[in-house]
Amino acid sequence: PAHAHLQPPSPSMAAYDRKVAAPKEGLPVVPWAPEEGLRPDQEAQDQVKDRGQWNNKMEFVLSVAGEIIGLGNVWRFPYLCYKNGGGAFFIPYFIFFFSCGIPVFFLEVALGQYTSQGSVTAWRKICPLLQGIGLASVVIEAYLNVYYIIILARAPLYPFSSLTAKPTWPTADAPSSPTEHCMDFLNHSAASTTGPSENVTSPVMEFWERRVLSISPGIQHLGGVRWELALCLLLAWIICYFCIWKGVKITGKVVYFTATFPYLMLVILLVRGVTLPGAYEGIIYYLKPDLLRLKDPQVWMDAGTQIFFSFAICQGCLTALGSYNKYHNNCYRDSIALCFLNSGTSFVAGFVVFSILGFMSREQGVPISEVAESGPGLAFIAFPKAVTMMPLSQLWSCLFFIMLIFLGLDSQFVCMECLVTASMDMFPRQLRRSGRRELLILAIAVTCCLIGLFLVTEGGMYLFQLFDYYACSGTCLLFLSVFEVICVCWAGADRFYDNVEDMIGYRPWPLVKISWLFLTPGLCLATFFFSLSKYTPLKYNNVYVYPAWGYFIGWFLAGSSMGCVPLFIIITLLKTRGSFKKRLRQLVTPDPSLPQPKRHLCLDGGSSRDCRPAPLKEGLMAGEKETHL
Repeated sequence: PAHAHLQPPSPSMAAYDRKVAAPKEGLPVVPWAPEEGLRPDQEAQDQVKDRGQWNNKMEFVLSVAGEIIGLGNVWRFPYLCYKNGGGAFFIPYFIFFFSCGIPVFFLEVALGQYTSQGSVTAWRKICPLLQGIGLASVVIEAYLNVYYIIILARAPLYPFSSLTAKPTWPTADAPSSPTEHCMDFLNHSAASTTGPSENVTSPVMEFWERRVLSISPGIQHLGGVRWELALCLLLAWIICYFCIWKGVKITGKVVYFTATFPYLMLVILLVRGVTLPGAYEGIIYYLKPDLLRLKDPQVWMDAGTQIFFSFAICQGCLTALGSYNKYHNNCYRDSIALCFLNSGTSFVAGFVVFSILGFMSREQGVPISEVAESGPGLAFIAFPKAVTMMPLSQLWSCLFFIMLIFLGLDSQFVCMECLVTASMDMFPRQLRRSGRRELLILAIAVTCCLIGLFLVTEGGMYLFQLFDYYACSGTCLLFLSVFEVICVCWAGADRFYDNVEDMIGYRPWPLVKISWLFLTPGLCLATFFFSLSKYTPLKYNNVYVYPAWGYFIGWFLAGSSMGCVPLFIIITLLKTRGSFKKRLRQLVTPDPSLPQPKRHLCLDGGSSRDCRPAPLKEGLMAGEKETHL
């Protein structure tokens, strides 16, 4: 036969192959038709080996859990719940959870598993016209790698202070709290005053603003680098580097500890928190429903943005992590379990947070609304005060901040791994060689660390807030999510459902496809336009107003990711030849090298016994190797 020189798949690849029905007798079959410029069989085998896979399902689950369960579960969700009507907030939250969260989360994981590619090349293969989605997610990943790790640079100052001496934040006698207005609220009974004076500053606040931040008057005054923070930043990058430098084989082992230790500390803090006086009042504030708040569109916007950010949707991470799965892994079941784990962790963290805030409210004699904070203020101001009330306060404060470090650390290095994965899949011939991965990671780490030095200056907190408010905002994620589901619809929701069925062995719940087609784009578009209509310029601590060039930087950060989608639509259309209709049809067609389900390979609609592979160019027949990675 003309193609007798092509050998059948090697036994070592059998574990990755999907069986295809045998063709009718007498029809010539080509086991694999290599693309131009590629060597057959052996190169494909080497590529799978070089790229790597998870050793087992647990490594994948813990890696994704480490990425999506982070500081936002502890310091953002509980505050949003309290702010937006307590228990009533769960109504919009779970509407977005089922109609947007699970469907898009599953879509990204399944896309990575189906294509075995990082975020950029996965979207390029599924719909070349919208490859800008993947590039936009890489831009967001790059911004996250620069600013998220700054939190890890600040947190070590607290346990270091705990280990060297008595924690410097619990009393006003500490040398780091020297101002005349410093007052120790823990020893200030509610009976002595109805509330703290305007000119009184807690020692915890003193430690945060003067010792940790040494904050300047404004973004115009960046000041010098805080070398303590710079050294902690360097240490954080060194740890991240060695967590991922050898690929998922090492990362999968590290997450066994980094993803589970925070749960141990969360349980300990929960037990301690609910036993504090005033904890009950705090929990009531957390859960008491105020249904009238549901009339406020801001409540719905907060629910949607929280779902997208806490699930790491549209950041490219889920696609990259899913790409290291085996082809037949049940990613549908994994996605649902991980989504519930994420939201469950946020719910439990709310009990920890508000039991402590309830205690603080009672001790200070002020309403909970005056002590409830979100973001870094909660982690670095409210929690340290509570931890110091425990016996062996040095130990507890040290363990608490180590928990924060681990919550942020695995999110950081997994995000870094996803950025590296996307880069290596974009340039496999240049980067997928011996020693190149280590050099790539080193280059990214050094670059991000140098940029991060601007964020650990005396005015760095103002830059940090710009990154947080604009670069990785819920608005950007909502914008990209609309194009993600449009991309799947254009490529064919039924076709993608068939691909999922081929991977996991059954078709997912119909609500998932309905969400992709109608619910997700509708809700995301409505929330996106509402967020634009309600836009208010960022103010640091709701007081400091940024200069005009500061807001320009913020919008540039946001536009640099969202702009990738329309920009690459135009570029791709201009680079493709033919009539507009022909170009459009070609650019919304999935790459033919992607795995195809058996039903798409049957020409006559017969049984699998009578099913023959679909013809390729020049009359060749697609065989076993053509149908999977």
